[in-house]
Amino acid sequence: MLIRFATRADIPAIMSIVKAVVPLMQAIGNYQWDDTYPNPEVFERDIRLNQLWVAIIYNSVAGVSAITTDQDEEYRQVGWDINEDAIVTHRLAVDPAYSGKGIAAALLMKAEDEALRRGIKLLRVDTNSNNQATQKLFPKLGYEFAGEIGLNFRPGLRFYCYQKKL
Repeated sequence: MLIRFATRADIPAIMSIVKAVVPLMQAIGNYQWDDTYPNPEVFERDIRLNQLWVAIIYNSVAGVSAITTDQDEEYRQVGWDINEDAIVTHRLAVDPAYSGKGIAAALLMKAEDEALRRGIKLLRVDTNSNNQATQKLFPKLGYEFAGEIGLNFRPGLRFYCYQKKL
């Protein structure tokens, strides 16, 4: 597996992953993503900001993750100081064809590598309250549950926040 910065040429493959993942998410009651979000414009912005990474297996995009310093205002609901430097993982997705291959964990480890490279001692991530897979994965990687929030851009949904200190 190779993890590298995404390019604009990767967007069709990334959108194919989104298209495959959304129905699976919604089937378990996770309505975090839909046919409007995330969209190519969101991923293009991530690429422009050098914060979108892809996992490549056999020359195919198998996973994607935005590794950012963007903290939602709502993170304050769990007592986090959003002015504190943190690496935050957003838009993490794995092609269902590659499920169970450790791709999500590898992308989260890339976030940790980026934090260490930048001298940042804090990692943060949130996930839909119905996403049991990530709720199992994050603690395995050393993330601690911090609490539950709502996000203004996804009204009616609840999200669990996790944090890891390096």
